[in-house]
Amino acid sequence: MSKAEVIDFWDRASCGEELYLSEGDYQAQADERYRLEPYIKTFIEPERWSGAKVLEIGVGLGADHQLLAESGAVLSGVDLTPRAIQHTKERFRRLGLKSDLRVADAENLPFEDATFDMVYSWGVIHHSPDTYKSVREIFRVLKPNGTMKVMIYHKWSLIGLMLWLRYGLAIGRPWRSLDDIYACHLESPGTKAYSRRYARETLFMNTPGLKIATLLTHGDLLESEAGQRHRGALLTLARRLWPRWFFRRFFPDSGLFMLIEARKYAFGDPHPLPELSDAPR
Repeated sequence: MSKAEVIDFWDRASCGEELYLSEGDYQAQADERYRLEPYIKTFIEPERWSGAKVLEIGVGLGADHQLLAESGAVLSGVDLTPRAIQHTKERFRRLGLKSDLRVADAENLPFEDATFDMVYSWGVIHHSPDTYKSVREIFRVLKPNGTMKVMIYHKWSLIGLMLWLRYGLAIGRPWRSLDDIYACHLESPGTKAYSRRYARETLFMNTPGLKIATLLTHGDLLESEAGQRHRGALLTLARRLWPRWFFRRFFPDSGLFMLIEARKYAFGDPHPLPELSDAPR
């Protein structure tokens, strides 16, 4: 997977654009986003960042960026695609909001060391060819004692199970790895998902105060069209038969979204982090 393929995929349509951005109605898109994923607001804690310098990596259509701006954060935002930056600039123009918005790469952030009080990224860096390098960059641009809030995909999820049933078991390849299935069949080429252990011990190196939580999503529970590239009679039948009550009760941690909060060390380089590219997850 090349970075050019990732850019091409997301520059054709920003995340959620085809489903939820009708006739350029940004407020309707935000309302639907937070209806489906109300935990985003809880995770961001927007009121906590009033007056703070905040960077969002992967602004997408700009709903979360708007939330932070309206709460008084001093904002910067980057995205790998010009399309996302154009959408977010137009959203902010209509609302009279301000942010330093740039087309930029999470693996090479265009900011000085120790610039931001908080770095936020929702469902973005697992699309980067080198997610580990993106994490290093987040640590680099954070101020000492700064906070990162990141969502990446969880490997052992119900969505992973559904994809394996369809693209592994159903085609006679039950041995096919989840890493390969996610890379080929979930969103942009090369998409990755991580175990909690790998995220804790390798990506975020057991950073002090590290918090990791996984949760069921509307995608895991087949409650929406969001994020579903795959359609057909089988999926329609699955929506009717999917035992949502069972998964909510017995597998509440088996969702696709892994929410991570960490703080940078108070003094010096945060580990220092060793050189390491993404390995088996």
